[in-house]
Amino acid sequence: MLKGLCRGTIDFLRYIWFPAIGNLEHLLPEYEVRDFNNGYRYLDLAYLPGNAKGCIEIQDYRSHARDIEVSRFKDLCMKQSLIVLDDWQFLPVAYLSIRDDPGMCKQLVLSFVGKFLSRSASKGLIWAEVEIIRYAHRQLRPFTPTEIVSHMQLSDGLLKKNFWR
Repeated sequence: MLKGLCRGTIDFLRYIWFPAIGNLEHLLPEYEVRDFNNGYRYLDLAYLPGNAKGCIEIQDYRSHARDIEVSRFKDLCMKQSLIVLDDWQFLPVAYLSIRDDPGMCKQLVLSFVGKFLSRSASKGLIWAEVEIIRYAHRQLRPFTPTEIVSHMQLSDGLLKKNFWR
Protein backbone atom coordinates (compact mmCIF):
# COMPACT_ATOMS: atom_id res chain seq x y z
CA MET A 1 0.00 0.00 0.00
CA LEU A 2 2.88 2.43 0.63
CA LYS A 3 4.43 2.22 -2.84
CA GLY A 4 3.98 5.43 -4.82
CA LEU A 5 2.48 7.44 -1.98
CA CYS A 6 3.72 10.90 -1.04
CA ARG A 7 5.61 11.49 2.19
CA GLY A 8 2.63 13.19 3.85
CA THR A 9 0.32 10.24 3.23
CA ILE A 10 2.91 7.72 4.44
CA ASP A 11 3.54 9.73 7.62
CA PHE A 12 -0.21 10.10 8.18
CA LEU A 13 -0.70 6.34 7.90
CA ARG A 14 2.33 5.51 10.03
CA TYR A 15 1.97 8.06 12.85
CA ILE A 16 -1.74 8.89 12.90
CA TRP A 17 -4.10 6.40 11.25
CA PHE A 18 -2.55 3.08 12.25
CA PRO A 19 -1.84 4.01 15.91
CA ALA A 20 -5.38 5.40 16.25
CA ILE A 21 -7.34 2.78 14.28
CA GLY A 22 -5.03 -0.26 14.32
CA ASN A 23 -5.74 -1.45 10.79
CA LEU A 24 -6.01 -0.23 7.21
CA GLU A 25 -9.39 -1.82 6.45
CA HIS A 26 -11.61 0.13 4.06
CA LEU A 27 -8.77 2.59 3.34
CA LEU A 28 -7.73 3.02 -0.29
CA PRO A 29 -4.83 5.25 -1.41
CA GLU A 30 -4.88 7.46 -4.50
CA TYR A 31 -8.52 6.63 -5.10
CA GLU A 32 -9.86 7.74 -8.47
CA VAL A 33 -13.21 9.52 -8.64
CA ARG A 34 -15.05 11.30 -11.42
CA ASP A 35 -16.13 14.82 -10.67
CA PHE A 36 -19.16 16.75 -11.89
CA ASN A 37 -17.08 18.23 -14.71
CA ASN A 38 -16.58 14.67 -16.04
CA GLY A 39 -12.92 14.79 -15.08
CA TYR A 40 -10.86 12.51 -12.89
CA ARG A 41 -9.68 13.41 -9.40
CA TYR A 42 -7.45 11.42 -7.10
CA LEU A 43 -8.08 11.36 -3.39
CA ASP A 44 -5.07 10.91 -1.13
CA LEU A 45 -7.04 8.37 0.89
CA ALA A 46 -10.58 7.11 0.48
CA TYR A 47 -12.25 5.52 3.48
CA LEU A 48 -15.04 3.28 2.18
CA PRO A 49 -16.77 1.23 4.88
CA GLY A 50 -19.96 -0.20 3.41
CA ASN A 51 -21.72 2.36 1.25
CA ALA A 52 -20.20 5.37 3.03
CA LYS A 53 -17.64 7.66 1.40
CA GLY A 54 -14.86 9.40 3.29
CA CYS A 55 -12.00 11.40 1.80
CA ILE A 56 -8.78 12.29 3.61
CA GLU A 57 -6.52 14.83 1.96
CA ILE A 58 -3.05 15.47 3.34
CA GLN A 59 -2.22 19.09 2.67
CA ASP A 60 1.41 20.08 2.51
CA TYR A 61 2.11 23.75 3.21
CA ARG A 62 4.31 24.22 0.15
CA SER A 63 2.00 22.61 -2.38
CA HIS A 64 -1.26 23.86 -0.85
CA ALA A 65 -0.40 27.32 0.46
CA ARG A 66 3.00 28.96 0.24
CA ASP A 67 4.22 28.12 -3.27
CA ILE A 68 0.90 27.55 -4.97
CA GLU A 69 -0.16 29.26 -8.18
CA VAL A 70 -3.57 30.89 -8.38
CA SER A 71 -4.90 28.36 -10.91
CA ARG A 72 -3.77 25.43 -8.74
CA PHE A 73 -5.37 27.00 -5.66
CA LYS A 74 -8.66 27.42 -7.52
CA ASP A 75 -8.48 23.82 -8.75
CA LEU A 76 -7.91 22.49 -5.21
CA CYS A 77 -10.92 24.45 -3.95
CA MET A 78 -13.02 23.13 -6.83
CA LYS A 79 -11.88 19.55 -6.10
CA GLN A 80 -12.95 19.87 -2.47
CA SER A 81 -16.28 21.42 -3.45
CA LEU A 82 -17.08 18.71 -5.98
CA ILE A 83 -16.14 15.94 -3.56
CA VAL A 84 -18.41 17.34 -0.86
CA LEU A 85 -21.27 17.85 -3.35
CA ASP A 86 -20.92 14.18 -4.28
CA ASP A 87 -21.73 13.27 -0.64
CA TRP A 88 -18.20 12.51 0.54
CA GLN A 89 -17.24 13.24 4.13
CA PHE A 90 -14.12 15.38 3.74
CA LEU A 91 -11.21 15.53 6.20
CA PRO A 92 -8.33 17.81 5.26
CA VAL A 93 -5.19 17.24 7.36
CA ALA A 94 -2.28 19.65 7.34
CA TYR A 95 1.06 17.86 7.07
CA LEU A 96 2.46 20.24 9.70
CA SER A 97 -0.21 18.96 12.13
CA ILE A 98 0.92 15.38 11.60
CA ARG A 99 4.38 16.43 12.66
CA ASP A 100 3.54 19.02 15.32
CA ASP A 101 0.25 17.82 16.84
CA PRO A 102 -0.21 14.07 16.30
CA GLY A 103 -2.51 13.72 19.32
CA MET A 104 -5.05 16.11 17.86
CA CYS A 105 -4.79 14.39 14.46
CA LYS A 106 -5.53 11.03 16.09
CA GLN A 107 -8.60 12.52 17.76
CA LEU A 108 -9.77 13.90 14.42
CA VAL A 109 -9.31 10.49 12.79
CA LEU A 110 -11.26 8.73 15.53
CA SER A 111 -14.07 11.27 15.17
CA PHE A 112 -13.98 10.91 11.39
CA VAL A 113 -14.23 7.11 11.56
CA GLY A 114 -16.91 7.43 14.22
CA LYS A 115 -19.16 9.25 11.75
CA PHE A 116 -19.26 6.06 9.69
CA LEU A 117 -19.82 3.73 12.61
CA SER A 118 -22.82 5.41 14.21
CA ARG A 119 -26.04 3.70 13.34
CA SER A 120 -29.61 4.00 14.42
CA ALA A 121 -30.72 1.54 17.06
CA SER A 122 -32.58 -1.57 16.09
CA LYS A 123 -36.19 -1.74 17.22
CA GLY A 124 -36.84 -3.98 20.15
CA LEU A 125 -33.63 -3.20 22.04
CA ILE A 126 -33.73 -1.58 25.44
CA TRP A 127 -31.56 1.40 26.36
CA ALA A 128 -28.74 -0.69 27.86
CA GLU A 129 -28.42 -2.88 24.77
CA VAL A 130 -28.40 0.17 22.51
CA GLU A 131 -25.69 1.82 24.62
CA ILE A 132 -23.53 -1.33 24.58
CA ILE A 133 -23.76 -1.49 20.78
CA ARG A 134 -22.92 2.22 20.54
CA TYR A 135 -19.92 1.68 22.84
CA ALA A 136 -18.75 -1.31 20.77
CA HIS A 137 -18.84 0.70 17.53
CA ARG A 138 -16.68 3.42 19.07
CA GLN A 139 -14.03 1.11 20.53
CA LEU A 140 -12.72 -0.51 17.32
CA ARG A 141 -11.23 -3.25 19.51
CA PRO A 142 -12.41 -6.09 21.75
CA PHE A 143 -13.56 -4.99 25.21
CA THR A 144 -14.50 -6.67 28.47
CA PRO A 145 -17.75 -6.72 30.48
CA THR A 146 -15.89 -4.79 33.18
CA GLU A 147 -15.32 -1.95 30.69
CA ILE A 148 -19.06 -1.90 29.92
CA VAL A 149 -19.92 -1.73 33.62
CA SER A 150 -17.48 1.13 34.05
CA HIS A 151 -18.67 2.96 30.92
CA MET A 152 -22.32 2.70 31.97
CA GLN A 153 -21.44 3.52 35.59
CA LEU A 154 -23.24 0.48 36.89
CA SER A 155 -22.92 -0.88 40.41
CA ASP A 156 -23.06 -4.51 41.48
CA GLY A 157 -26.46 -3.85 43.05
CA LEU A 158 -27.92 -2.65 39.78
CA LEU A 159 -26.54 -5.64 37.94
CA LYS A 160 -28.13 -8.05 40.46
CA LYS A 161 -31.55 -6.38 40.01
CA ASN A 162 -31.63 -7.60 36.41
CA PHE A 163 -31.75 -4.14 34.86
CA TRP A 164 -31.86 -5.67 31.38
CA ARG A 165 -35.61 -6.32 31.31
